[in-house]
Amino acid sequence: MPPNPDTFDWLDVDLIGELLAEHCASVDPMRVGFVELKRLVQALPGFQERPGHPCNERILEEIQANWIEARGGGKPEEE
Repeated sequence: MPPNPDTFDWLDVDLIGELLAEHCASVDPMRVGFVELKRLVQALPGFQERPGHPCNERILEEIQANWIEARGGGKPEEE
């Protein structure tokens, strides 16, 4: 069965970085550990784990780097 176009999984690292920048604007990605990062990704609307595509440290590193880039360098947004 093909993946649902309205959902995304761990391999969509670019999209996840952009969504984290949008949905977690007050969170500094440079201060988030991998356990918390995994929880934040799993809480994003549309996230759905796909069998055979588990999360690992390399994927989380790539997501974190994309999140930092999407925020313009990782500087926390002023509230």
